[in-house]
Amino acid sequence: MRDFQRPGRSPVYATQAMAATSMPLATLTALDVLRAGGNALDAAVAAVALLGVIEPQSTGIGGDCFCLYKPAGGEVFAMNGSGRAPAAASAAALASQGLLEIDPISAHAVTVPGAVAAWEALLAAHGRKSLGELLVPAIRAASEGFVVAPRVAFDWAAEAGKLRRAGADLLLPGGEPPAAGTKLRFPALARTLERIAAQGARAFYEGEIAARTVACLRARGGLHTEQDFAEMRTAVEFVPPIRSRWRDVDVWECPPNGSGLMVLMMLGILATLGDPGDPRGARRLHRHVEAARLVFRDRDAFLADPRQASVPVERLLDAQYLAALGALIDDSRALPRLPLPGETLLPRHKDTVYVSVVDRDGNACSFINSIFQSFGSGIVSPDDGIVLHNRGLSFSLQPEHPNALAPRKRPMHTIIPGMLTRGGRAEMSFGVMGSHYQPVGQAWLLTNLLQFGMDLQEAVDCARVMPRDGRLQAERGVESSVRRELAALGHEVVEPEEPLGGAQAVWVDHQRGLLVGASDPRKDGCALGY
Repeated sequence: MRDFQRPGRSPVYATQAMAATSMPLATLTALDVLRAGGNALDAAVAAVALLGVIEPQSTGIGGDCFCLYKPAGGEVFAMNGSGRAPAAASAAALASQGLLEIDPISAHAVTVPGAVAAWEALLAAHGRKSLGELLVPAIRAASEGFVVAPRVAFDWAAEAGKLRRAGADLLLPGGEPPAAGTKLRFPALARTLERIAAQGARAFYEGEIAARTVACLRARGGLHTEQDFAEMRTAVEFVPPIRSRWRDVDVWECPPNGSGLMVLMMLGILATLGDPGDPRGARRLHRHVEAARLVFRDRDAFLADPRQASVPVERLLDAQYLAALGALIDDSRALPRLPLPGETLLPRHKDTVYVSVVDRDGNACSFINSIFQSFGSGIVSPDDGIVLHNRGLSFSLQPEHPNALAPRKRPMHTIIPGMLTRGGRAEMSFGVMGSHYQPVGQAWLLTNLLQFGMDLQEAVDCARVMPRDGRLQAERGVESSVRRELAALGHEVVEPEEPLGGAQAVWVDHQRGLLVGASDPRKDGCALGY
């Protein structure tokens, strides 16, 4: 039990249904849908659509999504709602233009967004309510206005320079980023959402909205066509999830091109190392960071669109291979260099939204939606209010690389919903926002909870670490004595400019008939249930 004389929050308990999101209004929206007869998937879609309005730096209809869903009594399934590169795009095509890298605010960074198509496909297969009904809260917020929350304002201010460079005047009312407490409206986005509500995903991928979006991108040098958008409406797909058995639970992740594989790899590596002692001590943090460095190395070497490249999932999850990686970790020092294929370089990124919902029937939804970097590409289709992501930034421009930019190819993806089951029943729906931090954060959350016995909120709150650009980022909550020990092991310890990620989770306590929710204080949100 936490010390109630110290700042903090407790886990939230309920018996019927629970939702956890990064904004209170989105959590309330999810509960409203559940109370009105919707299931966990319906609630998640409504919450995510609303977050695309009120947390615009993180998500929106111009981005992608992944989902893990566990129907009560059914099997876990995964939805890959990530978008594809234009048919005319390739590493060679960009090289012919003299481009050796992709600018984050370039049209070349924009893949065709997959989120809206994925929402429609998910609801058609497993929802109880229509997409039109579930978009009503988002439409209301965009048309009538919403209040900018503190963390949203913090992120917005940090990206003012980027938005000016991208010419995103729509996102700089009065020429400046809005302060916390400012009321904003997005009428153009409201009209777009109304069209989608009335006509379905087709309104986004075909017709006037698609034509204007393509024209906006081509005016900036993009290779997109209306045909690329039309094809994307049916290109999202249900895919078999991947899983590993760990500490008596099954951990489920979306397969490549998503990065959930890294979570399973990290858990496998850490399981070979034994008990590190103090969960907040230097040895545990050192091991976690070293394991992350090793799996980032493999991610950058192998992770790609499995429809266009061979991704050795079974090999990377092989127990002997993970044990060999674990044997590389030395408790007495940081690895000065990683063995081939080499350390990773992580582009700056921080924003995504994650929603966890469990309904009264036991359906569990783990849902993540993102525009990649904060405000994505910064490119806004002005007549329609669509902020376009820059997920194509994750492609390699090395033609022989498995993740090389190619026609109709999905890039390596960072967003990863997570699910735990035990004995065929959902035990936890969870996710950690923060792009490259996500697999590190999921492994951190799971080990906090299941290895070190923290309660769900404590497991979310616990100070975090992350390897980045050859340094060890340690949040302010990591004790100074631990920082000194990590430095003595050879780590260059730095404090990140902003918190590492943000988690949401719902735990199903079958024994007591309870739902337990937790929401990250690093964001503005909350967990609520009834």
